Amino acid sequence: MKSNPFSHQQNYPCTVCVIGLLALLLLTVSILPAIGAEPTRVKFLDKAQITGEEILLSDIARITGSDSLLNQKLSDIIVGRAPLPGNSRRIERGTIHTRLKRNRIDPADLVLEMPDAISVSRSCVTVSAEQIKAMITDYITKNFLNGNPDAAIKSIQVSDNLRLPVGTVSYEVSAPRNRDLVGQVPFAVNFNVNGKLYKKVWANVTIEVLAEVVITRKPLGRHKPITEDDIMVLKMDLAKVPSDVITDPEAVLGKRTRRAIGSKTVLRAMLVEFPPLVRRGDVVVIVAETQGLKITALGQVKKKGALGDRIPVMNFDSKKVLYARVMDANTVKIDF
Repeated sequence: MKSNPFSHQQNYPCTVCVIGLLALLLLTVSILPAIGAEPTRVKFLDKAQITGEEILLSDIARITGSDSLLNQKLSDIIVGRAPLPGNSRRIERGTIHTRLKRNRIDPADLVLEMPDAISVSRSCVTVSAEQIKAMITDYITKNFLNGNPDAAIKSIQVSDNLRLPVGTVSYEVSAPRNRDLVGQVPFAVNFNVNGKLYKKVWANVTIEVLAEVVITRKPLGRHKPITEDDIMVLKMDLAKVPSDVITDPEAVLGKRTRRAIGSKTVLRAMLVEFPPLVRRGDVVVIVAETQGLKITALGQVKKKGALGDRIPVMNFDSKKVLYARVMDANTVKIDF
């Protein structure tokens, strides 16, 4: 049997058809995903409520689409700073476009559904002025009043309610240092959110502390020796009397007035003094004592002095003037 010399050429068109069909099939497969892909759609809310310190795009819009990487990138875009707790702010359409472009995203590549402006409010925890007063009252009562029946809180002034961010809230009350807690006293309350200081609130607290003070029964003349008949004790608010008021009657008995004093006068340290024990020209014994060694000498007083006063005294032997403390009417002592 003879072979057909044209058999190869006759099969060629079929081969071309097969190759062409395969190429078309591959092209169709490559095009189908692109044709069926879901576009990235960003639908913005008219109003949104947030808790954090920054406004994210995901806080104010719903993002859908088949490109998960793009969706995540859009979600993480920071649109702006959040308003203060309890407040709100408007986000304009132009702001959204600007933030997209800064993140190298063309708004034209997205399906954007958005109003002209979005109202964004921030959630808050409200601490009322009454709650702040209760915090301060509890602190003062436990740490300073200690059940003292003569001490009381008369008033607490706090400016307004406080708005804090949503989170774990704690507080700490502190009193001023190095001052008496009587009268008007400023107290601070530090409010922490999630372990960090967020706000310090000041409160003006009026504290009444009653105590017995020494007052005069009648007018007393200058340099009048004070006796029991000259004074009496009266309970008064310490905030309404001078800081050096005398509260112990024994502290004034045996002393004298520095000047004339009227009746019902609150006695202060500056109004009374010990009468002088020595006067200028008096001869006294000068005592110097250190490490078991005691030396005495005679001297002459150069200035009058009461008990405990340091006065100049001239040593008769050396003719030097020394300063010594008055011990009694006959003795002065040099301090080392």
